[in-house]
Amino acid sequence: MTEFKRISPQQAQALRNGGGVIVDIRDAHSYASGHIAGSTHLDNHSLPDFIAAADLDHPLVVTCYHGHSSQSAAAYLVNQGFSDVYSLDGGFELWRQTYPKDVEQGDLS
Repeated sequence: MTEFKRISPQQAQALRNGGGVIVDIRDAHSYASGHIAGSTHLDNHSLPDFIAAADLDHPLVVTCYHGHSSQSAAAYLVNQGFSDVYSLDGGFELWRQTYPKDVEQGDLS
């Protein structure tokens, strides 16, 4: 894959169930207020460590609020060497509507 693909919550859920990684690029407060269960919060501070430790060939789904900012982030991650990158269409808001029981709250630790 040389570019990211846009996918639905259902496709993201299938990737996640198969071991795909979900990263959330929203601000820390929004992430703490609610995020996809098991997702990782990424910001400018945690990004270098995440990239250094990641399996670049593992499926990676990027989410934001509504699915717009995640497209830029997904393109950036492809440029950093990730080969299987997806942007979640509709973002966390659509995920929360589709899978309300698959949302958790909590801090970033």
